[in-house]
Amino acid sequence: MIDTAVRFVLSPLLIAQAVRVRRTAQSLPEAAGPRTGTIGGGQPLRLAIIGDSSAAGVGVSTQSEALSGQLIEALSETFSVTWHLDALTGATTKSTLDRLKDAHPEPVDVIVVALGVNDVTRLVPASLWVSQQQALLGRLEELYQPAQIYLSGMPPLGHFPLLPHPLRWTLGRHADRLQRRLLKVLFARADCTYVPFDQPLVPALMASDGFHPGPVVYTLWAKEMASRIISDWPELSAEKL
Repeated sequence: MIDTAVRFVLSPLLIAQAVRVRRTAQSLPEAAGPRTGTIGGGQPLRLAIIGDSSAAGVGVSTQSEALSGQLIEALSETFSVTWHLDALTGATTKSTLDRLKDAHPEPVDVIVVALGVNDVTRLVPASLWVSQQQALLGRLEELYQPAQIYLSGMPPLGHFPLLPHPLRWTLGRHADRLQRRLLKVLFARADCTYVPFDQPLVPALMASDGFHPGPVVYTLWAKEMASRIISDWPELSAEKL
């Protein structure tokens, strides 16, 4: 309630700052390169990556530098990874759910989801966002029958260099609120793993737009996600047998 009251008082300034950021922000393209393929020579692992501009690799030039490329490279040391990337700049939880309504079923073993920043910038209410996330998880299970879904935590918007205060503070607080509400739901779900986004977002490690990860952050993010998948896989694969 306190945050809502503060947002109301600051709303003229917040709106002005948001308009200015959208007008002046540098627009970077999604990373170039393949969005599907097979790599590695170990035990088969089918992987889907679902997300927004961060999953699409905005901030680096090629998918090999982005989350998908770095993740499959790390996993390929243990698995033969058949993978595909479904990510779009500007994607929200709702738009992703809408996009998947007409998708064709395709069983995979593991799904990595990187969504939420655009929900935060649109100030989607926490209760609505959690409901949309639950609907998305249900659709992913229906389409892909995964052994496990890994949900990446949102980056700390309260530290984004592009955003001025108090807009930065407001969005950072809202991101924290959404994640806390989602964690209460995920606590009861053994089929979902929440992976906090603990990578440094100092300006020198971010893309030139001050909003997306740079190559080092993508590498660290992918290594953390790969480590979780590799450590979980013996138990997950046993459950599938």
